[in-house]
Amino acid sequence: MTEHHPLGSGTTYAGSGVSVAAGEAAVDLMRKHTEKTYRPEVLGGIGGFASLFKLPMGKYREPVLASSSDGVGTKTAIAQALDVHDTIGIDLVAMVVDDLVACGAEPLFLQDYIACGALVPEKIATIVGGIAKGCQLSGCALVGGETAEHPGLMNVDDYDLAATAVGIVEMDAILGPDRVRPGDVVIALGSSGVHANGFSMVRRILLEIQRLPLEGYVEEFGRPLGVELLEPTRIYALDCLALGRDTEVHAYAHITGGGLVNNLARVIPRGVTARLDRRSWQPLPVFGFVAGHGRVERAEMELAFNMGVGMVAVVKADDADRAQAILTARHVPNWVLGTVEASGVDEPRVTLEGDHPRF
Repeated sequence: MTEHHPLGSGTTYAGSGVSVAAGEAAVDLMRKHTEKTYRPEVLGGIGGFASLFKLPMGKYREPVLASSSDGVGTKTAIAQALDVHDTIGIDLVAMVVDDLVACGAEPLFLQDYIACGALVPEKIATIVGGIAKGCQLSGCALVGGETAEHPGLMNVDDYDLAATAVGIVEMDAILGPDRVRPGDVVIALGSSGVHANGFSMVRRILLEIQRLPLEGYVEEFGRPLGVELLEPTRIYALDCLALGRDTEVHAYAHITGGGLVNNLARVIPRGVTARLDRRSWQPLPVFGFVAGHGRVERAEMELAFNMGVGMVAVVKADDADRAQAILTARHVPNWVLGTVEASGVDEPRVTLEGDHPRF
């Protein structure tokens, strides 16, 4: 009597939902994107077990390596719903390299990690194309990464992104709270929109509660809702490095989750307060749109979103005008947000005062 095994002729990797062939095809497609980002220090290319980068030691007296890791979060759900995948990688790079530059470090190289339910080579290559574009915008080499299929754990069309980047800075040029002094000027660098934080609230309010269609045209934006929400995060790395070369910058703060007050407080030392004025800028329309549809209080909005300020520079007062001129020449929206003042040790490190002209 012939016995029949319940698995038939045998289990295969592809039959379990993981395609090695698709992975190899994706690597071939993404290679053209990664090679555009290479700096002279990159040794070899993608496909090896490890990536190699020769440190430019001769340029530095006492070099310090800086590293940062982050992801894009639930903004990927918007990209997946619209089947638009060419800009989400820019958001990923921005979240990582702008954390590096906050301490004064020049981004050197980045590695990504893409987890997906099913590997579609063309989709993965499109995502990596966006990552490569972000790396080009920040002067950072995309030296490799990992793409992993997770069948059974993720839905077929789902994916998630993460990355780690490494930068370099001189020991005596590291920026931070120890440099900030009373009299410093706080300059805002405008955001391009929601960036990549707060999308759990955005999706809850606009898509789940209000059931607004992503394809629907919104008068306040002059374009469809989904296009507005997918606007890529502005990358400030090269602008901040240029500012640091020509002015005396004491600190940067990358405004992500936690908002303007909490992130700026990370670089303000005890004994001083950064006094910021809401009257100095008008939040972008998307923030009023979210607040209005969700009846969200201002304090909650300022905790979840950047409210139009993507990066903050704390500069020496004598260099404030020059700093603004440099940013303007580089087409970065900017304005004086406030000043740093001496205070008691028990006072908040950041205060946000006044009211926006309209919100």
